[in-house]
Amino acid sequence: MSEPMTSHVYAIPMRTRFRGITVREGMFLEGPLGWGEFCPFPEYNDREAAGWLATALEQMRVGWPAPVRDRIPVNCTVPAVDPQRAHAIVTASGCRTAKVKVADHPDSLAEDLARVAAVRDALGPGGRIRVDANAVWDVATAIDHIRRIDRAAGGLEYVEQPCRTIEELAAVRRKVTVRIAADESIRRAEDPLRVAVAGAADIAVLKCTPLGGVRRALRVAEAAGLPCVVSSALETSVGLAAQLALAGALPELDFACGLGTLSLLTGDVVPDSLRPVDGYLPVPRTAPTPTPELLAEYRHPDAARTIWWQERLARVLPLAESLAH
Repeated sequence: MSEPMTSHVYAIPMRTRFRGITVREGMFLEGPLGWGEFCPFPEYNDREAAGWLATALEQMRVGWPAPVRDRIPVNCTVPAVDPQRAHAIVTASGCRTAKVKVADHPDSLAEDLARVAAVRDALGPGGRIRVDANAVWDVATAIDHIRRIDRAAGGLEYVEQPCRTIEELAAVRRKVTVRIAADESIRRAEDPLRVAVAGAADIAVLKCTPLGGVRRALRVAEAAGLPCVVSSALETSVGLAAQLALAGALPELDFACGLGTLSLLTGDVVPDSLRPVDGYLPVPRTAPTPTPELLAEYRHPDAARTIWWQERLARVLPLAESLAH
């Protein structure tokens, strides 16, 4: 039988449109060990959303495995903004690695090149640039655009999910010298523990939140057999803590992680937000606790939408509990 949970539906505006959204929505849940966050994007079906809820249940009921490091190097995240704004984001971040969103619309190449060049200027010598195309290119477009963006960047660290399928990733990887990272190919696979990405990618991007928790994500990392980068699913500090717990528990961590994403939100529900200092974030031992005042400030204003989230939670909970077991 499910243990009782207190739930709060939230809505926090974004600073800039990101991933096609301008407001981040989700739920905060309170359990025996503290708080969790359930925030699958609207297009995720109930089966996919179950992983997100299983992650919250793990931190609310079980806790996380012991970390092997105390802090995590992180990249700053640059949305699809103009070059001046991109430069400012990087300069203000204190990070030496930047992840730049590209391919925001079909004719974005000129904008992408200008944005990446601005990021290179802001980082200066020794800074690293990675780009994320969110699986929108076909193979021919990916090969052409990666080569051009690589030149603008002065050398890319890697390109994240340039195409949709594993077969397409493999085809691109054979034609470019830039490393390829798999993200959606792993987390949206029917079985992330069995998806064969080793021949199609050089790096596995892990998002603990949709994968079903820290322990399950560690098993996915082992099955992938690739160097890993832990990346945010655009959570508040409550959900981001689980991502940091995963990054802290990985046996090896060769790359900066994509966890400096709270700057994309206009607010948070904890007073001491998990924001990078000098390019690093600490590894928490437990999830932070929202304050009543901030929960009230970011309570979802739409009653119909609140009911939508509560009904979604009720549907997904049995699926998440079976996944957690």
